Amino acid sequence: MSPNQPLPQKENAVFKKILRCYENKQYKNGLKLAKQILSNPKYAEHGETLAMKGLLLNCLRRKDEAYEHVKRGLKSDVKSHVCWHVFGLLQRSDRKYDEAIRAYRNALKCDSDHIQILRDLSLLQIQMRDLEGYKETRHKLFTLRPTQKASWIGLAMSYHLLDDHEMAVKLIDEFLKIQNKTSYDYEQSELLLYELQIIFESGNYVEVLQRMDHNAGLIYDKLSLMEMRAEVYLRLEKFDLAEKLYNELITRNPENKAFYYGMMKARCLDKDEDKVAMLEEFSKKFPRAQIPRRLPLNMSSGETFRSLVDDYMRRAITKGVPPLFVDLKPLYADPQNVKIIEELIEMYLQNLVISSTFESAGGDGAELQPVTSVVWTLYLACQHFDHIGDTKRALELVERAIEHTPTLIELYLAKAKFYKHAGNMIGAVQCLDEAQALDTADRYINSKCAKYMLKAKLLDEAEAMCAKFTRENVSAMENLNEMQCMWFQTECANAYSKLNRYGDALKKCHEVDRHFVEIIEDQFDFHTYCMRKTTLRSYIGLLRLEDVVRGHPFYFKAARIAIKTYLRLHDHPLNDKKAEQDQLESTLSKSELKKLRSKQKKAQEKVRQDEKENKDKKVANDDEKLEDTLNPEKLERPENPLEEAIRFLKPLQELSPKNIETHLLAYEIYMRTGKPLLMLQCLKRAHRLQPDHPQLHVCLAHFVSKVANQDLTGPVGAVVEKQLSSLLSGKQKSAKDLNSDFLQQHRDSYAHAVAAATVLYELDKTKQSEALKLLNFEADPLIKHGVTRERCEEVMELLESGAFGAIGDAEYLKAFKNSCARRFPLAEVFQATGVISAPRPASADATADRQISQDV
Repeated sequence: MSPNQPLPQKENAVFKKILRCYENKQYKNGLKLAKQILSNPKYAEHGETLAMKGLLLNCLRRKDEAYEHVKRGLKSDVKSHVCWHVFGLLQRSDRKYDEAIRAYRNALKCDSDHIQILRDLSLLQIQMRDLEGYKETRHKLFTLRPTQKASWIGLAMSYHLLDDHEMAVKLIDEFLKIQNKTSYDYEQSELLLYELQIIFESGNYVEVLQRMDHNAGLIYDKLSLMEMRAEVYLRLEKFDLAEKLYNELITRNPENKAFYYGMMKARCLDKDEDKVAMLEEFSKKFPRAQIPRRLPLNMSSGETFRSLVDDYMRRAITKGVPPLFVDLKPLYADPQNVKIIEELIEMYLQNLVISSTFESAGGDGAELQPVTSVVWTLYLACQHFDHIGDTKRALELVERAIEHTPTLIELYLAKAKFYKHAGNMIGAVQCLDEAQALDTADRYINSKCAKYMLKAKLLDEAEAMCAKFTRENVSAMENLNEMQCMWFQTECANAYSKLNRYGDALKKCHEVDRHFVEIIEDQFDFHTYCMRKTTLRSYIGLLRLEDVVRGHPFYFKAARIAIKTYLRLHDHPLNDKKAEQDQLESTLSKSELKKLRSKQKKAQEKVRQDEKENKDKKVANDDEKLEDTLNPEKLERPENPLEEAIRFLKPLQELSPKNIETHLLAYEIYMRTGKPLLMLQCLKRAHRLQPDHPQLHVCLAHFVSKVANQDLTGPVGAVVEKQLSSLLSGKQKSAKDLNSDFLQQHRDSYAHAVAAATVLYELDKTKQSEALKLLNFEADPLIKHGVTRERCEEVMELLESGAFGAIGDAEYLKAFKNSCARRFPLAEVFQATGVISAPRPASADATADRQISQDV
């Protein structure tokens, strides 16, 4: 009880009941009891009672009232640790962790030894990765409760996270001495393994080995123990012992890739031939295992590779393994491998049709293959030709496969992928729609179909497709958001962005961002759980994962779309909505204006009705969702778009620094903020990753022409001059010379030619004709590679958006489009009609004919 506002015995007993009601989640009963105390005029402003009432109201989702009561309580009794503790709990519930930590520290000033406040503070400190503060708090808890397991483990873990491995090991050793258990104990076993992990990370491998030998009987996770022991033997160069252990591990699980690589290190195999021989040895020992047959393909070449991949593909085709091509795709990095695989596939196709064998008709010992081998060979072949860019041959082969087996869904998925790669998303959607109709219960096909619909900008159709597998009576969009279905939201954001619906695109990006916030928040519950259950190795893995979770590709995609959208809104902000409405009304006739007003009135009435229904809902979660809804109209009219873009950029800079696009996006932002040193930093980081990147050249040329030529004085000017000189290899070049040299060095690449044309026009608007000439890949015999469909679509977009100015020659655009259409005949964007429908499969025609005959 607070000494400033003591309660009489009767009221104090009621206050204790309030605390029990809170602990037992009887919040309404607690409010009734609080009312008993506060209704007495003497205690109407009793601080701790007001604070507890606020806490109970917060649990009932009445946040405004909760904060009002807690602040009144603090004002009434500012030296009460209860009031500060409750205020911290409210801030924590709103995820305002910094404010909650400050509140807890104020509470500890009033009562420095309060156990619960110290525990709550330690949870927030580890959540915010305040490791020094966490260590201090755990040390305080340790001194107050030296007999509790959590005190020892928490303090040891705090030292481990600060890389003080020696102190962490000492604490665990002392704790184990106190325990002195000899019978089976899972928690002790996990604690010993955690201790071994700490020593291993410290690099003291001899001690790890000694402790393993000493505690082997008390550790019951034998697999983890064997794996760690084998790794220690490798680090200590005890290769004979390591080989013996890896032999045992491979026997236990012959499909674990890491064990084979460990065995190679144990046998000190450096040559690929020796590694292949070792893997062949294990493939004979474990004939049903796949890994010892697959790994040699990564390490062989020439005739050895031909023999191994031939055997591997034959087995998979005979067995009917759908993901065979996905398994082989990493081998396509070597052109020689591609040639060998293609020759083998062509041989299989020819021989299976003629003799139903993989060998030629007169081959000795040729084994007849099942009928399904033909369709699986066709399936592999069409994927192969699509991957090497021969879309025409891929479509021919997949049509043959469908004619052979019209019910194999994988064929329709492959055909859709080929159309997607060719730039015909409508045709791809048609193929997937047919695949989905063949198996309506397959959620993967449903999701794939929805994804392709989004790529084709068919948003309503995609939502309807997803609705087949989402919860009833809830919109598919809302349900997918609840399930954190980020592939759907990133594709939606991309589609909205292409449709210039910037508010909706940003809403999806913010939803993805919130998912990552929730993933980070979800670790909060594990801080106490893992310590209580002694799953310490998994807990450390969780903490390290959460530190880098925003480096996931889903976040990168969403952040990229958000940054580009905010840059677009900064360069071309949308008009005020009221001004847009007035402008629209001024162009309408009286009858049209009357219709518009009628529609607006109905829409407003519907919104009011929805709001009324929502207010009547009693479920707290629904109320919270309504308050938390992102408004697209507000999002597409931000007060400071660049600040919002930087908020998405910072996690990319921290966790995706090896992706050059991170630094190019950063340059675009800082270019608009006018910060030369930050722009230069982005250029240097990008230059270290890929100095010949086309977009980097555009940024560097801009920096040389626009920034470096400014009158930069003092330290800023000195830094810019020095660092720019290192970027330009010590040569002082103008932007024009830089562009000429760049074009000369990369004359055979279309991507670099486009970058050079962009810089050429930006530097001198009178050079439009020369820039356009560089874009014409068909008329330039020097361009040998880089003419991809995606690149041509980007150029088309640049030309149509006016990036190269107003093109007076209308025939140029038409000729460029025709050139692209000849190079990519299936791509929708280069066709006059804009859409090419996919040809109907023979199976679909047959189905239609049967339906017509039945109707007749």
